Amino acid sequence: MRYCFQLQVRPDRLAEYAERHQAVWPEMQDALRATGWRNYSLFLRPDGLLIGYVEADDLAASQAAMEATEVNTRWQASMAEFFEGTTPTEGFPLLTEVFHLD
Repeated sequence: MRYCFQLQVRPDRLAEYAERHQAVWPEMQDALRATGWRNYSLFLRPDGLLIGYVEADDLAASQAAMEATEVNTRWQASMAEFFEGTTPTEGFPLLTEVFHLD
């Protein structure tokens, strides 16, 4: 299954947000893989609109498994200050897929 979501990054923190994602902790990457996240990408627009794409057999199960990890708790705490409105720990507003070229 493919999932797409959007969040809003504070426009005054875009550079630092992008910089932190150039060095995502190896243990965070390992946890994502171990909990079923595949082909995970983030795209950032200059106004702070963040679009995420991920593939998972069951996103809710993968999210719950990640929430149970200590590394995710640390990562999310370190990243919370970058978001306006909804944060990743509060859930992802999922977008509806209307087309896919197979």
